[in-house]
Amino acid sequence: MTDTRLHLTRLLDDMQDELQRLDLWETLPPEPQAFESATPFFADTMNFSQWLQWVFIARFRALLEADHPLPAQCDVAPLAEEALRGLQQPTNELIGLIREFDGHF
Repeated sequence: MTDTRLHLTRLLDDMQDELQRLDLWETLPPEPQAFESATPFFADTMNFSQWLQWVFIARFRALLEADHPLPAQCDVAPLAEEALRGLQQPTNELIGLIREFDGHF
């Protein structure tokens, strides 16, 4: 695994740790039909932290572990800033990790 892929994997680990610290990490996935959404970021079937956990982190882990090509662009931080704005928990660290992840593309 290249240095970039290792760093991206560590960032995903850090995102997971931060979601757990914020008590936003879920032990059970959403219902299967929630994954059939055609809406960007599955906004009609999941909240942002669910999408981050069950779609974004999970899919990027699979891409990295299988050494598949990575997308040319990733720009999730602006959505994270908007979606996490209303939470009581301090989300700056999580948004920073997502911004750093985006910066690799």
